[in-house]
Amino acid sequence: VQLQASGGGLVQEGGSLRLSCTASQGIVTLSAMGWYRQGPGKQRELVAGISRGGRIKVVDSVKGRFTISRDIAKLTVYLQMNSLRPEDTAVYYCNGDPVFLPWGQGTLVTVSS
Repeated sequence: VQLQASGGGLVQEGGSLRLSCTASQGIVTLSAMGWYRQGPGKQRELVAGISRGGRIKVVDSVKGRFTISRDIAKLTVYLQMNSLRPEDTAVYYCNGDPVFLPWGQGTLVTVSS
């Protein structure tokens, strides 16, 4: 099983990005999925999760700015990030929630002030 995250890049403060994560059908359909990030000198943290039933949770620091969604037909999980801040700069990864798969390479998001 391979998780492929994409969509990162350099964006100015206040900008938006949408990250995508592709996985096998079984994983996207049957598993709770999450987006994680690891900023410079920080531990990896769960940013947003979506349950099998579609219930969404987000960490307080991104509440109202980030949202997670899933397109089963496209076998893709998305992270829509709005009103980005410099502190959102990190490598973003997707995985199960809780984590149960090997980590992919992640996608780098850099927010300039």
